[in-house]
Amino acid sequence: MLKSKFQLTVLVDNNTIIDKYFLGEPALSFYIEYENKKILFDTGYSDIVLKNAKKMNIPFKQLDYIVLSHGHNDHTGGLKYLLDFYKHLEYKPKIVACSNIFSKRFDNIDGEFGSPLSKEEVESVFKVIYTDKTFLLTENIYFLGKIPRINNYEGKAQIGFLKNSNIPDFVEDDSALAIRINKKIFVVTGCSHSGIINICNYAKQVCKLDTIYSIIGGLHLKEATQEHLEYTINELNRLNLDSLYASHCTGFKATCKLAETIKVKEVGVGLQIAI
Repeated sequence: MLKSKFQLTVLVDNNTIIDKYFLGEPALSFYIEYENKKILFDTGYSDIVLKNAKKMNIPFKQLDYIVLSHGHNDHTGGLKYLLDFYKHLEYKPKIVACSNIFSKRFDNIDGEFGSPLSKEEVESVFKVIYTDKTFLLTENIYFLGKIPRINNYEGKAQIGFLKNSNIPDFVEDDSALAIRINKKIFVVTGCSHSGIINICNYAKQVCKLDTIYSIIGGLHLKEATQEHLEYTINELNRLNLDSLYASHCTGFKATCKLAETIKVKEVGVGLQIAI
């Protein structure tokens, strides 16, 4: 592992970094070390989160928190394997997530695609901190809770249904991390269902800082309208980012368009970021 104040390692992503020889899948998981805390952000879809972590010598037995960005199975699927990993250990990390993280979710094509584990199954092993408000993991790591959806473009798309019925699901549990580093903010997001601009604006409000240094995660722009994409690019350009690690569900065409004016960096399993 890289040695510095802040470290982030990509454990699960759609892509892998060449010559690293880790496993990838259409999912997401990051490992973060900062301020003497070890945090797993999302769990991927399968057991590769554990396989990659073992190969990278990441100390899962010392994890402090597992943070879940939202309840879709490409972010919570690894919980099934983490539960088996931790259930016989005396020390277990706490899980932090929004209140409806374990809601049943369905669509008309793939059926159920929420967490593979129920609330009761998860709570049988882990202590879960449910919060829709901002929660401090450390002095400078903020779990943002539910993100206010302010602008006219983001967070409006329905993603299937809740409870196997006709209740539209707008993924209200979508959240992110805002990390203060050297008086700037590093945003860590899962799929940005609430909107990356909404997330960044709320992160600035919560952290009481005006500068977003970098963003990593899925931006969910693969099906964005041209108007939505142009709005996002314009607003991200206003942030004057040092870097944008657009991954997972951002979409190839959107990533290419973002890269025309923004410092987009390659992302894949095995990537390490140190600040």
